[in-house]
Amino acid sequence: MTEATDLAERTGDRDPRIGLRAVSALRRLLEQLEAVQVRSARNQGWSWQEIAAELGVSRQAVHKKYGRQ
Repeated sequence: MTEATDLAERTGDRDPRIGLRAVSALRRLLEQLEAVQVRSARNQGWSWQEIAAELGVSRQAVHKKYGRQ
């Protein structure tokens, strides 16, 4: 996870442009990782409720975001 570590370090840069770009890149990476894990959980038979509980969101929110993928 060198990319994530590098990005996390850049979030503390004194130059806001560098820090904000790093935050944005981390947000995209996190979204990708979440999608992979949700897909994996669904493939293993997890319910939307189980996934939602682990993510700390409602069942409706996780289903709306990933239900059609």
